[in-house]
Amino acid sequence: QVELVESGGGLVQAGGSLRLSCAASGTISRLSAMAWYRQGPGNQRLMVAVISRDGTTTYADSVKGRFTISNDNAKNTMYLQMNNLKPEDTNVYYCKAIVAAYAYWGQGTRVTVSS
Repeated sequence: QVELVESGGGLVQAGGSLRLSCAASGTISRLSAMAWYRQGPGNQRLMVAVISRDGTTTYADSVKGRFTISNDNAKNTMYLQMNNLKPEDTNVYYCKAIVAAYAYWGQGTRVTVSS
C-alpha cells in the first residue's frame, strides 16, 4: 500500500508563487516516478510535470519555464515550485506515484490564482 499526502495549495495573486509538496509512504521501494496532474476538460487529469527516480523531468508546455519539479529521495517527497502563476493555473493538483507499474494518487490540493 502506498499513501501520498499533498500540501502547499492555497490562494495567491497572479504573478505569485506557491510550492506544492507530496510525501510518499508505505511500500515504495520500487518507486520509479512521481508526477503532478491537474484537472482538465471532461474531468480527465492532465500531466503537469513528471520526475523519474533518476531526476529526469518532463513538463507540460503550458508550465515550462514557470514550474519546477524536484524530489528528495531521502524523504520520499516530491515538490512543485510554481512561479509566475496565472489565473488559468487555478485547479486541483494531484500527486501521482508509479510503484512497480501501479499508479497511486493523492487526494489533491487546491490552487487558486486571483487576477
